[in-house]
Amino acid sequence: MGSSSCNRDEGPEIFPVGPCDNAYQMGFSIGLRFSHQIKNRVANDLILQNQLIPFAQTPQSHSLLQSLFHNNRSKFPTYWDEILGTAQGSGVPLLHILLINFRKEILAFIPKGSQSSNVDTSDDCSDVIVVRESMAIAAHNEDANIALLGNTYLIKGILPNGIFFVAYTYAGELPSCAFGFNSHGLVFTLNSVPPMEDEIVAGGIGRNFVSRDILEATGIDDALSRIHSSEVSVGHSYNLIEVSTRRILNVETASRKRVSVHEVGKTPFFHANMYLHLHIHQVQDENSISRQQRAAALPKESKEDFLSLLGDTEDRKYPIYMTDLDEQTLSIISGNPREGNVSHVFSISQTSSSRHSNDSNTKNTTIGETVAEVPILLDTE
Repeated sequence: MGSSSCNRDEGPEIFPVGPCDNAYQMGFSIGLRFSHQIKNRVANDLILQNQLIPFAQTPQSHSLLQSLFHNNRSKFPTYWDEILGTAQGSGVPLLHILLINFRKEILAFIPKGSQSSNVDTSDDCSDVIVVRESMAIAAHNEDANIALLGNTYLIKGILPNGIFFVAYTYAGELPSCAFGFNSHGLVFTLNSVPPMEDEIVAGGIGRNFVSRDILEATGIDDALSRIHSSEVSVGHSYNLIEVSTRRILNVETASRKRVSVHEVGKTPFFHANMYLHLHIHQVQDENSISRQQRAAALPKESKEDFLSLLGDTEDRKYPIYMTDLDEQTLSIISGNPREGNVSHVFSISQTSSSRHSNDSNTKNTTIGETVAEVPILLDTE
């Protein structure tokens, strides 16, 4: 299978898994394959070690954790089994795997006096999107906690029904809390948003479970329906991209089933880590406000402008990717996007997968060509 390490210059490792007999087996295979990365992430995640684990050992955490675990297991039993398998395969305690998957849903309820100085400031992702007659493009950067450096990977999951997805995955978490696409030509990227504490509901559905569910959506409307159906604890922002129709929706959510949908058109749309169109009380994040203001001042006329915009601040420690709907490709770029260091290129058209298939008995399991260090995008035409 090759080296299990994730080399930053080469981009994250891709692991094909499935079809499996059940979700537990898929999770077990992922956990076993990336046991080293998962253990390393858990050991070096200061939020987990200094806040989540100590809180989970206190009596006041029990009702919150029990409701979180019960409600998510009840709504998404297969994804719950996937988590169980990941824990077993990796050899990491199940509680630790659950805590990192429910990080956002738990942190808000940790008493302020018991919180360490290691505040949760890891969400600095940005998206810039436009849909015009001459160009339909979505660019996203992924800037996460330092504990994830070298501890991310790409899961190529093949399901028993023939659906497959590719998901950028944080070690130990469900695919994907970052970005992914599937064989229906549906792509999504995610932006964390910070609701105030009075907007957060204890024991709701976890964001990781919702994004895992979107990976199996048949299209943009199905993805939107899956988002609507989940009573989440905290907020999130989803960028839903449908290749066949050239539609892109930004969907902002909050607890109590509050959802706002903005369809992106010819006016460039930039989204950092703050609510833009769902009106709720939110934390005033100077980082996101600054990024929004800077993006408004930069040119956004060409593909190069979009990449330059995402590379305008500092070099990123995590992969940055771009999707171009008209080329119907997804590229993962390592480092600053202005440098164009493309580590992977995937076809995301619905028809291309069958052209690339290596086995006529395999149901569209090949997603596209993987390219290392090629500073261009591949076109499926």
